[in-house]
Amino acid sequence: MMKELLTLLENNARYEVKDLAALLNEDEELIKDTIREYERNSVIAGYHTIINWDKADTEITKAIIFVNCVPEREAGYDKIAAKIARYPEVDSLYLISGKAEFMLQVNGSNMREVSNFVAHKLAPTEGVNGTETMFILKEYKINGRELLNDKEDGERLLVTP
Repeated sequence: MMKELLTLLENNARYEVKDLAALLNEDEELIKDTIREYERNSVIAGYHTIINWDKADTEITKAIIFVNCVPEREAGYDKIAAKIARYPEVDSLYLISGKAEFMLQVNGSNMREVSNFVAHKLAPTEGVNGTETMFILKEYKINGRELLNDKEDGERLLVTP
């Protein structure tokens, strides 16, 4: 039941306990207690809303930043990750394999704000050896949800031979 419950909540955090219980064929009290336990143990670390910023009347600039660094003796990458995670501009932080050690998503009011964050905070951070910034120009899909602005919900895409 654990994976099914978590998957349902990940896809729609607004499910009512009674609906979750019906979908999982479980007792409502068991579902309620399980969710409370997951929240207490940080299995459920938070609830988020997916925002289509193109439709909102708010400007936001997002960037993906690859960060190169050297792991520290005894701490590995955890110590530098903790430093980077403390910056309020950092929305998401991942240790990755490939051309860099970390991948960040950073949010700002505009490109200059994001650029200033990289130049004045991130790049000078002890242990950071280099950065590569790519600005997100348009979002089409977030966490499995399509955000296509040029078609109505439920409208099918045209298929041509």
